[in-house]
Amino acid sequence: MSFPNIPNVTPSIDIDRDDVINLLLASIAFEELGLAHIINAEAEKIQAVIGTLPATMVRAQTIDELLAVNENVNSTLKTALKTQMLLQFKLEDVLDIPPAVPTPPAL
Repeated sequence: MSFPNIPNVTPSIDIDRDDVINLLLASIAFEELGLAHIINAEAEKIQAVIGTLPATMVRAQTIDELLAVNENVNSTLKTALKTQMLLQFKLEDVLDIPPAVPTPPAL
């Protein structure tokens, strides 16, 4: 068995400190948007199985089906909440980045 052949990748990335902070904040915002979509999908799932979502033919036939969907939604929302907590820590860390120290002029 041979070792994998990993190519030498040396990208040239030229961004400044402010760009890095803005990219970190944007990444948090996009993750929050993704969580919002997941939460909305779970709400629509519940609406579908109880028959209040227009234009859907999916509907729970028994209490056991309703309970199974409820348990599934609960599990998904718990995972979303955990992710939300991690994003909060990430945001706090980004906001705690100290301001840049100005470089003194050359003599």
